[in-house]
Amino acid sequence: MASNWVDGFGRTIDYVRMSVTDRCDFRCIYCMSEDMTFLPREQVLTLEEILRSAQLFVANGVTKIRLTGGEPLVRKGVVGLCERISALPGLRELVMTTNGSQLPRYARPLAEAGVKRLNISLDTLDPERFREMTRVGDLQQVLDGIEAAREAGFESVKINSVVIKGRNEDEVLRLADFAVSRGLDLTFIEEMPLGHVGRDRARSLFSSTQVRDLLAQQYRLMPSSDDSGGPARYVHLQDHPQTRIGFISPHSNNFCSTCNRVRLTAEGKLLLCLGNEHDLDMRSLLRRHPLDDQPLLDAVRTALKYKPERHEFSADGDVQIVRFMNASGG
Repeated sequence: MASNWVDGFGRTIDYVRMSVTDRCDFRCIYCMSEDMTFLPREQVLTLEEILRSAQLFVANGVTKIRLTGGEPLVRKGVVGLCERISALPGLRELVMTTNGSQLPRYARPLAEAGVKRLNISLDTLDPERFREMTRVGDLQQVLDGIEAAREAGFESVKINSVVIKGRNEDEVLRLADFAVSRGLDLTFIEEMPLGHVGRDRARSLFSSTQVRDLLAQQYRLMPSSDDSGGPARYVHLQDHPQTRIGFISPHSNNFCSTCNRVRLTAEGKLLLCLGNEHDLDMRSLLRRHPLDDQPLLDAVRTALKYKPERHEFSADGDVQIVRFMNASGG
C-alpha cells in the first residue's frame, strides 16, 4: 500500500523513527551533557500510546519503523512492544538502533519478536577511550552484545560510528577492519550539532570525505546504488563483498532532497525534520482523542505540509537545535 502521507515538497513519508525513551545507560559526549535531566514519567508516551501511533503510521502506508532512544533496551516492556509492532499488517520491517550494552540479554528475544535489523553504536575499540566517550560505558559489554547479535539470526547487523576530530578519527581503519573481519556493515556519521555539549563542534568536525580518504589507504572503494531506506550513502569494498561502508553526512553532503522520514520522540513530539524545531504534539492528541484516530490523521497531514525542504546546519558548528540527540530519537 502506498503511503497516504506526502509533504509539501512531494516527498512520500513511509519511514518513522520512534523513540521509546530519552533515558540511556551511557552519557555519550555527542548525544547529551554529563549531567542530564530526563523527562518525568508522565510526559513519556506509554507503550500503548507508542503502539497506537505505530498502528496509525502503518495503516497509512508507513512500511518501516525504527525504534530508538535514548537507549531503547532500558525501557521496560520493549520486547513485547516489538512483537506487537512487528505483527502489524503492511509493515515491511521493524528495526532498532541500540548502544549494544543490553544485547547479551536481549539480542535473541528481539530477533524472535520480529526485529529484522540492528544498528549498534561503536565509536572506538579502545577501552579507555570508550569510557571517555561514553563517560560510563564498558567496551567489552558492547563487544559481547555485538557477538550476541551476530548469533541471534537478524537479517543484518550494522555498526554506526560517529567520527569526531581529536577523539577517534585515528580509528577509522581499525573500525573498518573490525567490521570486515566479522562480515558486518559499517556506517560513519558526521556529528550533528544538537544540544550544547560543552565544546566547539566546528573544531571537531571530521567529514565523510576525510573518512573516505583514510579508508582508501587500505581498501578499494567501489560505487554502490544500495539504499537502506535511510540517509546513508554506501560503497562496497572490492575484496570484501560481505561488508558495505555507509556515510551519513549532514554537513558535507546534504541528503534532504530524498527525505522520507519523520521522528516521534519519547514525549510524543512528531519531529518533521531532525535539523529544525517544527513538530506536532502527538501526545496531546493521543490523550485528547483516545478512541478517535481521525483528529490525529488530520493533524499529521496538515503538519507535513510544513516539513522543511532541508536542514541548515551551519559550517561553524553553532548549535541551532537546543534539544539533545537523546531527546530527538537517536
